[in-house]
Amino acid sequence: MKSKFKTVGVFIAVLAIVCGSFVFFANNRSFYENNVYAEETENADSGLSSPKVLSLRIDDPIMKVNGTDTEIDPEGGTAPVIISGRTLVPIRAIIENMGGTVEWNSETRESVLKYGEDVIRLVIDSQTAYLNDTESALDTAPTIINGRTMLPIRFIAEGFGFDVDWNQEEKTITISEKAVEENSDSSENDAVTPTNANAPVVYMTKDITPEALVEIYEKLDFNAEGNVAVKMSTGEPPASNYLRPELIKDLVQKVNGTIVECNTAYGGSRSETAAHKQVAKDHGFTEIANVDIMDEDGSMTIPVPSPENGTSRITEDYVGAHLENYDSLISLAHFKGHAMAGYGGAIKNMSIGIGSSEGKLWIHSGGVSHDSWQGAGQDAFLEAMGDATSAVVDYMDSKVVYINVMNRLSVDCDCDGNPAEPDMHDIGILASTDPVALDQACIDLIYEQKDGDGASLVERIESRNGLHTLEHAEEIGLGSREYQLVSID
Repeated sequence: MKSKFKTVGVFIAVLAIVCGSFVFFANNRSFYENNVYAEETENADSGLSSPKVLSLRIDDPIMKVNGTDTEIDPEGGTAPVIISGRTLVPIRAIIENMGGTVEWNSETRESVLKYGEDVIRLVIDSQTAYLNDTESALDTAPTIINGRTMLPIRFIAEGFGFDVDWNQEEKTITISEKAVEENSDSSENDAVTPTNANAPVVYMTKDITPEALVEIYEKLDFNAEGNVAVKMSTGEPPASNYLRPELIKDLVQKVNGTIVECNTAYGGSRSETAAHKQVAKDHGFTEIANVDIMDEDGSMTIPVPSPENGTSRITEDYVGAHLENYDSLISLAHFKGHAMAGYGGAIKNMSIGIGSSEGKLWIHSGGVSHDSWQGAGQDAFLEAMGDATSAVVDYMDSKVVYINVMNRLSVDCDCDGNPAEPDMHDIGILASTDPVALDQACIDLIYEQKDGDGASLVERIESRNGLHTLEHAEEIGLGSREYQLVSID
C-alpha cells in the first residue's frame, strides 16, 4: 500500500523558498533592474507593461530572466528538482525577479510573500495559508528540505496571477506575468471567470484537437512519472461516443502512458477480459498504446479516507488489482450524460471506471452488495462515487490530474452501445487538478444552454439528482465547487 504520509509530492507543483541570506539578491539588484529596464524601454511606446518571464530547468542552477542567464542561488547552488513526482523550485529568486518581496520569520517559521497589493502567508508544517487574510487549505503543509522552505507553486502562482507552464520533454518550468494594457478598461482583460481568487483553476479550450489536448495537459504543470495510467473508457460497441484514438494518441504517447480500464458489471462486450481486450483492439487503442484491463487478476481493496465533513457512504473501495502497478494517473474522461448517474465526468471515471466488476456493484449499491445493483438508493450510489474517487486519489498520493472532453454530448454514457444522438453542440476540453471543480465547470457550461440545445442533458442530470454527486464530493473534501475558469485560447 502506498503511503499517504509522504512529506513531499502530494500537491501538483511546489516552489522552494530560499530562506538564507538576502545578500545575493541585493547584490544583483542592479543586474535585474538593468534587464527589466531594457525590456520596459522596448515596450514603452506600445502602451504595454512588460511581462517578466522566468525559465528554470530541472537540476540546473541557472535560470533565465527575460532570456538572460542568472544564477538561482550562488551561495547554495539551489536548482529545481523533482521529488515524488512534484517539481520544486526556489521561490525567492522568482518572487524578487518578478518585483515582489519575501520575508522569513525564524521564530514563527512564517514566510510572507508580497507582490503588488497581494500578500501570501504560509507557516511551516501548517496546511493553512492566507491570501490577503483569506484563509485557504493547502494540499500539503510547507516543509523544509536541505535548509530551504518548500511551498506550493500552484497556490502562489494563482494568488499572484502568474502563468506557470511545465514542459515534460525538456523538464523546464516557465513562470510569467501577463502583459497588461496599462490604459485599458480592466473589464477587457479576460481569461478568468470572476470568483474566489483562492479557488482551483479549471483550464478550457474550445479547440478539440490532439494539439489542444496536449496543450491543456501541459497547463496543469504535472510531472507524470514512473508508470503512467491514462484512465478512459474503451467504449461499448457498436456505436458509443468514446474518445477516439486519433484525438488522444499524442497525449498518451507524450507521457508514455498505458490506457487502463476495468471490466463492466452489466454484461455486454466488455464484461470479460478477453472480449474487453478485443474491443480495445477493434476501437484502435492497442495501436497507440498498451492497454491494461486492471481487474484481469481480480480486485484489491483500498480504504476510503476519513472525510473532512459529513460521513462517507462507503469505507472501502474495490478497484482493479493492477492499479498497484502505476505511479501516476491521468483521468481522461468523455463528459456526457448517464442513464443512472445523470452525467459522467471525472468523478465517475475515477470511481466506477477504476472499480473492478465487483467494485462497480459495490458503488452502485451504495456499499450494500458485491453482486447486485440493488442497494441503498440513488443518493447512496451518487455519494459512493465521491467516496470511491477519494479512495483512489488517496491511494495514488494525489498524483492525479483530470481532463474532460466535452464533445458528442449525448444524454447517454459510453457504456451504451447505441446512445441517443447528441442534441447539444460540442463545447471544448477542460482540465484541472481538482475533479470537483472540473465537473462543476462542465455542468455550468451545460446549464448555460438549459433553455437551448442543452435542455435534454439538463433534464437527464436533474432527473437522476446528478448534482448531488458534487454536493457530497465537496462536503467530504474531495474538491471545490468554486473555481476559476481560465481560457487558454
